[in-house]
Amino acid sequence: MTTSTRPSRVPLLRRWLAERRDRNDQSDRSRVLDYVDQAMFLGLRATGQAAVMQCVWVYEHPVDMEGLRRFHYNFGHGLAGRRIEPSILPFGRHRWVSSLGPPAPMRVYETVRPRAELGDFLDEHAQIPVDPEFGPAWHMGVQSLDDGATVISLVGSHCIGDGGGALLTVFESVTGQRRDLGLPQPRTRSSLKALRADLRQTFRDLPELGRSIKSAARQAYQKRSELRGSGKSAAAHLDSASAKENLLVPAIWAFIDAGEFEARAKALGGNSYALIAGFSARLSERMGRFSEADGVVPLVVPINDRTLEDTRANAVLIGDARVNPKGAAEDLTETRAVIKEALRKMREEPDEKLELLPLTPFVPKRAVTQAADIAVGFGELPVFCSNLGVVPDDLARVDGSPAEYLMARGVDGQVPRGVLEHRKGILTVITMQVIGRVSMAVIGYQPGAENTKATLRAHVEATLAEFGLSAVYE
Repeated sequence: MTTSTRPSRVPLLRRWLAERRDRNDQSDRSRVLDYVDQAMFLGLRATGQAAVMQCVWVYEHPVDMEGLRRFHYNFGHGLAGRRIEPSILPFGRHRWVSSLGPPAPMRVYETVRPRAELGDFLDEHAQIPVDPEFGPAWHMGVQSLDDGATVISLVGSHCIGDGGGALLTVFESVTGQRRDLGLPQPRTRSSLKALRADLRQTFRDLPELGRSIKSAARQAYQKRSELRGSGKSAAAHLDSASAKENLLVPAIWAFIDAGEFEARAKALGGNSYALIAGFSARLSERMGRFSEADGVVPLVVPINDRTLEDTRANAVLIGDARVNPKGAAEDLTETRAVIKEALRKMREEPDEKLELLPLTPFVPKRAVTQAADIAVGFGELPVFCSNLGVVPDDLARVDGSPAEYLMARGVDGQVPRGVLEHRKGILTVITMQVIGRVSMAVIGYQPGAENTKATLRAHVEATLAEFGLSAVYE
């Protein structure tokens, strides 16, 4: 009687163990960096250029410091409450580990600065180092201005979150949500355990790796001319000292009345996306970042692909739109159609560049920059055009009350002149609509031109005027 039930228990025990193993494997895989995130981290380590996200609030009325401290604490949860722990294997997949709470004290600057230096302060604050592995991965500062305004700047590594991830975490922090992703503490795995887990992950990735190798061979053949030309630097005219000189790329902020913006978009036969795309193309042409032979401006258009449960640091899809700047300020019909087709193609047709991502852990560091240049197509003078859309007004309540201005941008910090010249400059336009305004960040550098904030503002102001728009500038 007592032994008759044992045979029936064995399959149950085996099934229970299998289910437990599957759950553990699933939990283990959820802590592994996505290929895109690992590629960005490896790019950081290969080049030393730290891509960061910066969110800025400007209060024209007194701020509640206790409210800011509460937000500062809350922000150290969710996507911002983690760091990257590299694999024990040189070709292994990296993992997320816990880093709950603020990784650095909130900086409250005692010296009051003139309002005219607001942009300089934001540039300086964006240069304070962040590190997604060793920390701090983000930091926050508060600066008083001489006209009674207060500026709050939040800077975080792009390796732990993109624009959509940053805004989601801001929303959670403002509304008092403190998400714990259930990640392990750093360096809690023994060397043997880490080795076994990382080897298991590598074997799981082998089928994807095989497909990536085939795709890489095919793409290398198709782009053999680009590969041959990629080693030829457009910065060859610079001497060694000039090439290594770090530059702070000019950046300005413009704020446009949302009602006026939407009305102009409709009047020109477009929508907000088409107006931003048309503006970016016209601005690129005005700055000299335009090839008459091609007749179009290639726009790199990131689109948010994040869900509320998404733990990827960078959850975007990339669209490629080629916009004709001629006549865009008078009629946006063609531009709207081009953007619509680019978004359709992005969602329905696989991006062959993404097929190469499983190779990322195996790519030598020296090849990372070259691969990125080819993938982005810097030789074609692209414009990075990101529209975050209409975001909740709650995002402006960082101290509990609504700020008068909210803005966001991505920035590479100080970049060697040689890199900027090799890439033939850069132009980035980032917009979002919040608290009744379209907030626009423009970052631009053009080799051989006068690269100052004043010049960039003049280009932006003149281009907006072409579209019948005016703005407030910071």
